Amino acid sequence: MKQLLPITLSIALLSAISCSGGASHGDNAEPMDIGDFDLDTDSVSLYDNPLAELPEPTIPMPFKRMGNYAKVFNDSNYIHWKEAERIGLSPLTDTRSHWNLNVPLEKIASCKDFYVEPLTYSRPYLIPQAAAMLHEIGRRFNDSIAARGGGDYRIKMTSVLRTPESVARLKRRNRNAVDSSVHQLATTFDISYSRFACFSDRKPRAMADLKGVLAEVLLAMRDEGKCWIKYEIKQPCFHITVRDQNK
Repeated sequence: MKQLLPITLSIALLSAISCSGGASHGDNAEPMDIGDFDLDTDSVSLYDNPLAELPEPTIPMPFKRMGNYAKVFNDSNYIHWKEAERIGLSPLTDTRSHWNLNVPLEKIASCKDFYVEPLTYSRPYLIPQAAAMLHEIGRRFNDSIAARGGGDYRIKMTSVLRTPESVARLKRRNRNAVDSSVHQLATTFDISYSRFACFSDRKPRAMADLKGVLAEVLLAMRDEGKCWIKYEIKQPCFHITVRDQNK
């Protein structure tokens, strides 16, 4: 599934990325043509078609309660930026910069570990370290659900790589866009806590329980020094930046 983005890009690819951005919940108001940017046009994921709604009635699933999520996951934008500048991409400010990526990018797509919702203000690319961490979050989430009785759910990605231009456009619709501008460095992504992808009505789970399990996973990974996390409220998501594991 993994695919590295070449350092030399096509003109069509550059044109598409320069007018892209990232979608959080409620940000899909301006659909975009992603044909030239999608390098996997001949592949269709088995995980691209979740159920339209979560099934009911739900079966309770235990999770560790940790109080106010906004207080638990409160890493500031400054901390996210400081880490991202160390290992991330230089923001794609103009056409020339697209031809000289200072780090490789890896394309992400819906898979057994996570679901990528249709993006409006971003493109599905991350630096390799961030992509690897995303897969780890998804695997841990799935394993945690399996250990508590099962259920066919995936975490849902809502925003990935943005450009300065797309951040400016998003600011007109989303007040969180200023705090989310670290998305420009390809080290950062958003995972919804109010929506999850479900692929079977077998063992339906409550949204609050799924959120609690995801929070458990993220807290453990932050405690392990793998990421910084901000709990966003206006656009309900966990805003996550990978940390440098080699320093």
